[in-house]
Amino acid sequence: MPVASWNGHEIARSDDTVVVEGNHYFPADSIDAALLEDSATHSICPWKGVASYKTLVVEGKRNVDAVWYYPEPKSAAAEIKDRYAFWKGVVVT
Repeated sequence: MPVASWNGHEIARSDDTVVVEGNHYFPADSIDAALLEDSATHSICPWKGVASYKTLVVEGKRNVDAVWYYPEPKSAAAEIKDRYAFWKGVVVT
């Protein structure tokens, strides 16, 4: 079962991830939402759409924009709606 962790803390765990471009997208309900802080950052993917970001906060340490998701993905990426992926040192095992 894929597990996402950072700084020694489990962020998400699910046996229902979707892998796109090598990244595991976890269902929203598998993530510890108490560790997420809203971010104003956005980026654009030509085929997935507009990505939004969240910052991880674990024991006072912040990992800015380490979580991304597509609130309204394009139809080609519909399978990742309501799912979150990680980077910036977050390890998925």
